[in-house]
Amino acid sequence: MGSDAGGERAAAIYSLVETARLNGLDPQAYLRDVLARIADHPINRIDELLPWNIGGHHIEQRLAA
Repeated sequence: MGSDAGGERAAAIYSLVETARLNGLDPQAYLRDVLARIADHPINRIDELLPWNIGGHHIEQRLAA
């Protein structure tokens, strides 16, 4: 059995994956892109990294570079 905190973390990840999918994104590509960008991204613009603010074409371009 896992801990309550582990369950909460898993739920957050599942939610993010499904939200990406519902917005027409490949969840794996989306997470790869966000994890590569988040450390240098301004905290006051973190909403730019949410699935509904990122187009699939944008992710494909960044991953191809």
